[in-house]
Amino acid sequence: MKPLVSILIPAFNAEKWIYDTLRSAIGQTWQPTEVIVVDDGSTDRTLAIARQFESHGVCVVSQKNQGAAATRNKAFSLSHGDYIQWLDADDLLAPDKIARQMEALDQCRSKRTLLSCPWGKFMYRYDRAAFTPTALWHDLSPVEWLLRKMTDNVYMQTSTWLVSRELTEAAGPWDTRLLGDDDGEYFCRVLLASDGVRFVPEAKVYYRTSGFNSLSYIGRSDRKIYAQWLSMKSHIDYLRSLENSKRVRDACVTYLQNWLIFFHSTRPDIVRQAEQMVSELGGKLKVPRLSWKYAWIRVCFGDALASRARLTLLQTKWSLVRFWDKLLFYIYPSPTQ
Repeated sequence: MKPLVSILIPAFNAEKWIYDTLRSAIGQTWQPTEVIVVDDGSTDRTLAIARQFESHGVCVVSQKNQGAAATRNKAFSLSHGDYIQWLDADDLLAPDKIARQMEALDQCRSKRTLLSCPWGKFMYRYDRAAFTPTALWHDLSPVEWLLRKMTDNVYMQTSTWLVSRELTEAAGPWDTRLLGDDDGEYFCRVLLASDGVRFVPEAKVYYRTSGFNSLSYIGRSDRKIYAQWLSMKSHIDYLRSLENSKRVRDACVTYLQNWLIFFHSTRPDIVRQAEQMVSELGGKLKVPRLSWKYAWIRVCFGDALASRARLTLLQTKWSLVRFWDKLLFYIYPSPTQ
């Protein structure tokens, strides 16, 4: 028999998008699949909309709010698939996404191979999604994948992965301590347990960007800042457990430098830890550079105000872009996937 693929969807207050997400899940050309939705205590109509799909064989359960990581762990505990497809409640899978990746498995024949694919960002109009290749869009060993991620400051979106059950169980559960970047830390562990990544260019995922309303947005949230720091330390430990060469240490220094701006004005304790870590790696951190729009604010009023100004301008700019895209969506709706 063909392998069963479990499509696991954690959902929280996703009433605007979950209908389209579930349509993309049940519309997969690969069969057999099972679709499991775990509603994490939503206060809107997410659960009611998801239950409309129970007649299509979708399993829908609800729980008190526990966070995304705990919700994903619950979904996996209910699954029976030979392969796992994680899918956020506002993203979309191309109809043949899973089929394309399962076809690629015939060539590698290893349940420890981790499959990825291209992903494109969109807000409202998925047919206008921008697919921008990065250094991770290749077949890569675990070491090379982590090196590229940390050096180039790039990532793979959660729904791009297709993971065997064997590999999922070897990686262990999602870390419920992490309010942010739980997917980054989790897939590092999946990667460490794998034989490497097979990139399948024919498969596609559509990633809906929520900007400053997304779970992954850090902003000035102390809990998210701390979660990001925990995840970063794990990234460094995972990479150095595979290889502890100069190129690895240099990549870790670059990684810490790239993210220093998120801690510099609000968490001096984390900055001190980062400085000590970089010193042990043989490098030295520099004060994060700001563009001319904010540099003068730093000089006159300090880091904290410069950081607030930067976030405020980014929020304003993103809100205007989102408003315009939403307007065009209602004027020129995207075709039904």
